[in-house]
Formats: sequence, C-alpha cells, structure tokens
Amino acid sequence: MAIAKISTYLMPERESYPNNKTDWQLDPSRAVLLIHDMQRYFLNFYDAESELIKTVVNHLVQLRTWAHQNNVPVVYTAQPYEQPAADRALLNAMWGPGLPASTIDQQKIIDQLSPAEHDIVLTKWRYSAFKRSDLLERMQNWNRDQLIIGGVYAHIGCMVTAIEAFMSDIQPFLVGDAVADFSEEEHRLALKYVSSRCGQVVDTESVVGQVATGITRPWLEQKVQQLIEEDELDSEENLILYGLDSLRIMQFSSELKAQGINISFEELGRTPTLSNWWSLVDARQRIAG
Repeated sequence: MAIAKISTYLMPERESYPNNKTDWQLDPSRAVLLIHDMQRYFLNFYDAESELIKTVVNHLVQLRTWAHQNNVPVVYTAQPYEQPAADRALLNAMWGPGLPASTIDQQKIIDQLSPAEHDIVLTKWRYSAFKRSDLLERMQNWNRDQLIIGGVYAHIGCMVTAIEAFMSDIQPFLVGDAVADFSEEEHRLALKYVSSRCGQVVDTESVVGQVATGITRPWLEQKVQQLIEEDELDSEENLILYGLDSLRIMQFSSELKAQGINISFEELGRTPTLSNWWSLVDARQRIAG
C-alpha cells in the first residue's frame, strides 16, 4: 500500500519521446514553471546516488534559473506533514499514511531546489496541483496560459496536473527529462499520455533555449514595487496611495519608451493602478506584435 523502494532506470532520451499531437510553442511571457513535490520524503524512495534523480534535480535547477532570468513565475507544490484524516481521505486507502507517518523534516523541499524569496509554494492535497489550491486563479491573474511541469512522480501528480491544466484551457508542457517515476514503463506512460491527449512533451534543453521578449506582467509588478518601495500591493489600488509621485511616473514612462513601449505620462497618471498599467502595456505590445 505504501510506496516501495524505487529501482533506478535510464532517463528516456529525447529521441525516444513520442510525437506530440500539437505544435504549441512555449512562450516565456505566457508560462509558469511548476516544480512538483520535490520533497525529501518522495525522493527518499530512490537510491541516494541515483543518476536518475541527479539528472532530474540538475535539470530542475536549470529550469528554475531560466525561469528567474526570464520573469517566469516559479511555483512549487509540497504535501504538508500535518494531514488530518478528513483531508487525506481516500489517499489513505491507496497509499497508507504517507508523509504524516514520517518525520516533519521530510516535508522540506530538497536543499538544491529550495524556493527563492519570490517563488510560490502551494500546499498539495491531491494528485492535481490545481485541486484545493489557488494555482488557476494565480495564473489567470498573471495572464499566463502555459504550464511547464517537472518533478515527481511523472504518471501521478505531474500527469494529472497536466490533464487538469488542459481542461482549464492552459497548455501543459511536461519536461520529459525533468521528471521521475516508479519505473521507466510508468515514466514513458506519462510521456505518451500527455503528448497524445493533453499537452506537449519537451526536454530541458528546448525550454531553456527560449528567451523572453517584451515586457511581462511579473517584470511590471517588480518594477512597480521598486517605484513605490513596497513588497506587496493591491493591483487595483491607486498607486498614489502608496506614495507614487509624478516624477517617478515620468521616469517610468521614459523607461517604457526605451523598451519600445510608447505610453505617455498622462496615460499612466490617468488611472495609476498596476492592473491598468498592465492593460496599457499589453495592448501596446499586441499592436506592435
């Protein structure tokens, strides 16, 4: 009933991936990176020196670095140590007591992938990262409709999250060499299902080769936070109330123009909210594109 010790296997090579049914193109300005359940508890079922896990961790580190460099939001899932019976529910019948039967330190995400200050960590309750979380709402607020998925286990949480993303009109990209599973057979099962039923299967190299162009909403949020010297803000709140003045609005207008986005001081000052500024920037970029 509980997870058994996992024997290592060879990571599937890109040349052996199944053909994708769609031809979606990954766009950093539309994407979110999901690092799925990379907790000590779930990785302890592999051999400590597993080349498979070393590869997965190395590729996830590369993906996370790429995401940070390209203003791609990074989201983690992690099951909690405290799981009341009513919350764990049917998982007990399928997997036994799970993480709660271990020790609290096993809840931690592994050190190599420790979340950065601005990364998001969602509490994981079910196979899908969307279930009982605000992941969908966050992606909608960020104006993002692509989800890059890596972590463990490929044919359970990673695949089911990809399925639910697809059913929510989000394009999932499962990174075939940044996931691991109970066996090569189940790993390949996940690749085959996603590629033929709900998404794209890609490799790490193809993802990190994508470079963001234009201004993204996360970049704008970070820039506004710098302007008002606040770490948190309401996207609908008037920025004047946070201390924004006309001089900084003028400076910001000049910075946008330097990046090819022509929005006047008057336009920015008319409705100075993060939400409205993003609408202005996004509209100008769409016209330019």
